[in-house]
Amino acid sequence: MPWFEGFQKRILATSGTEIQLLTGGSGPALLLLHGYPQTHLMWRHLAPRLAQRFTVVAPDLRGYGESGKPPTDETHAPYSKRAMAADMAEVMTALGHDRFSVVGHDRGGRVAHRLARDHRARVDRLSVLDICPTLDMYERTDMAFATGYYHWFFLIQPFDFPERLIGADPAYYMARKMALARTADAFPEDVMAEYRRHFSKPETIHATCEDYRASATLDLEHDRADRDQSLSIPIQVLWGGQGVVGRTFDPIAIWSPYTDGKVSGMAVPCGHFLAEEEPEETLAHLLPFLEG
Repeated sequence: MPWFEGFQKRILATSGTEIQLLTGGSGPALLLLHGYPQTHLMWRHLAPRLAQRFTVVAPDLRGYGESGKPPTDETHAPYSKRAMAADMAEVMTALGHDRFSVVGHDRGGRVAHRLARDHRARVDRLSVLDICPTLDMYERTDMAFATGYYHWFFLIQPFDFPERLIGADPAYYMARKMALARTADAFPEDVMAEYRRHFSKPETIHATCEDYRASATLDLEHDRADRDQSLSIPIQVLWGGQGVVGRTFDPIAIWSPYTDGKVSGMAVPCGHFLAEEEPEETLAHLLPFLEG
């Protein structure tokens, strides 16, 4: 693992699938959840530094990387954020971590939010990177958001329309997705090759489409059901100052009703991929928040 020196690779069975993860470091437990169309590799700059102060757990979400891709159903339940969050709760139990903090980027941020809601006694702090809650983003969709995040509306189309189009040239599609970055050297070729290796598999393309289909259906039902049940933990939200989320929404204002704890955060001078575009500044914001 050239990007994660000193980390241990493990595969753990959950009640719904198998999760591949890396663990490293010592101290309070910290769970890092990646976004689309990536894997745990997105934490390559931050995880070794965070491991100097925390016990870091960096998994591949179900459907991504080397984690399992369970069969889906017509409700998309196997790829709901509730199911994906349950994987993470079971993984942390298996590793002996009753309580932990979570940092989630993009899809991982949505899993992290559901994890904090469904497993309230276990999450100490929640940091989300470049997202607002899914329900709010759909409710506030306008032309600017729909244009910038066209993939939200493309990937939820019925099977197998997006799968066929992405599968025709997954490398091209991934390159277009990574164009949400605003930093030229964010994705060296060896990193892109590793992302392509996983994402180009038909089963990964299908599973990740199911992730988005769940977000537009079952996840919204879950989100509406407990929207008014405030969390009681600090929430940090960081977003790309040159990205779509910060231009379209007011992240602090939107997140504030979701917790009785403090909501803090700010824009980072980059596009969507904070941890890969501006790792030093992202780390500089994460550390004081996570250390409380």
